[in-house]
Amino acid sequence: MTANGRPTMAEIAREARVAVSTVSKVLNGHTDVSAKTRQAIERLLAERGYQRPRAAKSGRRRRTELVDLVINELDSVWGLSILTGVEEVVEEAGLGLVVSAIHNRQSLSRRWVESLLARGSEGAILVLSELAERQHDDLRRRNLPFVIVDAVNQPPPGIPSIGATNFAGGYAAAEHLAALGHRRIAAIGGFEQFQCTRARIAGYRAALESAGLAADRQLVRYGNFQHDGGLRAAESLLSLPNPPTAVFAGSDQQATGVYEAVRRAGLTIPGDVSVVGFDDLNFAEWTAPPLTTVRQPLHEMGVAAARTLLRIVNGERIESPRIELATELIVRESTAAPVII
Repeated sequence: MTANGRPTMAEIAREARVAVSTVSKVLNGHTDVSAKTRQAIERLLAERGYQRPRAAKSGRRRRTELVDLVINELDSVWGLSILTGVEEVVEEAGLGLVVSAIHNRQSLSRRWVESLLARGSEGAILVLSELAERQHDDLRRRNLPFVIVDAVNQPPPGIPSIGATNFAGGYAAAEHLAALGHRRIAAIGGFEQFQCTRARIAGYRAALESAGLAADRQLVRYGNFQHDGGLRAAESLLSLPNPPTAVFAGSDQQATGVYEAVRRAGLTIPGDVSVVGFDDLNFAEWTAPPLTTVRQPLHEMGVAAARTLLRIVNGERIESPRIELATELIVRESTAAPVII
């Protein structure tokens, strides 16, 4: 319900047991809804006193009570953690959520942008998406509010974005390993051009410098944030003449690949190699041994993104276009002091 007690489109959809988009189609006179469903929705609209949005004034878009979320990794725990945060806020606001997956493509397609504009969404949340200048101009020209989460590259000035303290997270991981006595500490990043990768590796290098350790270029690898990327990078590191005794992986999924590489090499964790991940996904504490990792507040990032978007939609002022939520080192059993022979 809205503040004045009137039903929202989302409430009508729940009562009719249909998607919010179906209610929107009925309200906008679309013909691709069955007669039975249309009659049920129209009856509920009348019974609940739903007021249709008034036509927009001064070029402003009409209200549709829909929010769009475009996300890269919808099938991963990482992506679902952000999605649940967004969904929590959007549901509380009585709005509907349209979710689109871009299937590991970095950039939004022109077709997706056109579909979003055609829907007339209240706004959009873009997760791990690279926004081309043309797409940025399209969204701004149509007065569509949007917020970027975990941007691949530095967003243009003034574009609201939500992230985490990646530099601090990388620093905490390497600092922890150095404090345990490790001197050969490797790092595996995601794609080198990603903003989060660069920040985590920069934090790792800064911690090594603070500990008086030289940053060996041979001990840094880049790839993707997935299991296979961690496996390939760790196998390469462990094959060095002087291999590392500790590995900082850029994601928990990468860390599982490191675990497999260590197993294949006939080594143990943390006896031979200590491992730190990044994200603190829900499986991290169930790995064998439980994974030491840097907690990235993914759910909270989704919440912050949705709240920021709704403030913009409602015409409220936001204090800063950039919000960074704190990371936290979670120490478990995958790290220990190196064995000195």
